[in-house]
Amino acid sequence: MTKGLTATSSVITIGAAVTETGANTFTQAAIDLQLNPLDNEVFVVQAINLDVSAPDALAGVDTQTQASFSTTSLTGLGTLNQSQVMAVSADVIRAAGFVDGGVGFQRQSMETPPTGLDYIGIIATNDFFLQVQGTGNAVAKSAVAKVYGYRARASAAQYAALVQSELLSS
Repeated sequence: MTKGLTATSSVITIGAAVTETGANTFTQAAIDLQLNPLDNEVFVVQAINLDVSAPDALAGVDTQTQASFSTTSLTGLGTLNQSQVMAVSADVIRAAGFVDGGVGFQRQSMETPPTGLDYIGIIATNDFFLQVQGTGNAVAKSAVAKVYGYRARASAAQYAALVQSELLSS
């Protein structure tokens, strides 16, 4: 439990998905948390599971599918050095120069906090955002997320600081 916040729910699991509007096209989905700003309600994120669909295995072509999870809207894929990005994932196939489908690799950010952390982030505004983009693929790719956390009430000062910090990070 985070200091200064009062939990108003038990653990909630939220699923979300986004599919590219066309192959290799950045696409973003907004997922509404239905928070109550009149009660200074926030969502405390305890863990995120972020998966992407496999990139196409094309002979001689490097392909990848990448996704990011953020607290604010982005105009491109997020990276972990951005304060509003909580998770990233990528599946990559390196095949350039090969006559076969190449070799696959997977990268992910921390999905579940280490034992010493109570949470990995707090969402103070009403939405979170899921982004996906492929590279070198023949068909559109998708990303799915499962977010674990709980609703909590913040004091007026905490809530104002959290919202301002979140909005200024965009």
